[in-house]
Amino acid sequence: MRYLSAFYTDIGTQKKSNQDSLLIQEANTATGTTLLAVLCDGLGGLQKGEIASAEMIKAFSAWFQYQYPVLLNQRFTADVLKESWSKLVSETHRKLTAYGKTRGLSLGTTVEAVLFCEKRYYVFHIGDCRVYKKTGVLQQITKDQTYIQQEMDYGRMTLEEAIKDPKRNMLLQCVGAGNYLAPDFIQGELAPEQGFLICSDGFRHVISTGEIAEGMRLPSSYHEDLMRKRLEGLTELCKQRGEKDNITSIWIQVCR
Repeated sequence: MRYLSAFYTDIGTQKKSNQDSLLIQEANTATGTTLLAVLCDGLGGLQKGEIASAEMIKAFSAWFQYQYPVLLNQRFTADVLKESWSKLVSETHRKLTAYGKTRGLSLGTTVEAVLFCEKRYYVFHIGDCRVYKKTGVLQQITKDQTYIQQEMDYGRMTLEEAIKDPKRNMLLQCVGAGNYLAPDFIQGELAPEQGFLICSDGFRHVISTGEIAEGMRLPSSYHEDLMRKRLEGLTELCKQRGEKDNITSIWIQVCR
């Protein structure tokens, strides 16, 4: 498989810093091209969220450079990848927790990591960033790990109630804060002309999935600059509608 990639990040209209961090890395291997995309949203409600998100990105970058080649030389499976990523995130969680305790800080970050390799994709998900897959229609393939999503799953809250609930931004877990991590791990087959969008919650609060899908609709001939301009246009739409959070998105397009 061959991939095109684009990203766009914006501080937003009211934040003093951008606490989102991202990573896109690509490598040629014996089994073809591999691409890793990671988005981490440092928690604005906690102190030094940008430190937490940057540290998590640094860990994934080192993993891709040093540990992923080792996995390829062994028997690479989804279970092996999940175990490797779980260990990586747990170690970073402990490091961030210790950093916060010694300095009297509370810091944390979400994690959205997607690996594209050998005609498959693998998603590691903690928090409320999202991954969407577009194969004709736009499909959300992650579930928000939030209080309101939990309440809706249990049938104790409607979508209309969730949108207005004062706890709508409350996360159930994040890296660097709390004692419990239960990441979601998702995998699937890749197909030519699939598009994958990884976005922070600030990107999707005030725009619809229909508007995202329209922004990802590509002509027969396209390039990365066009993809980036589409992400920029959607980001500006978020800002025009009053989005206050940092706004970050990554678009990976699978090519023939």
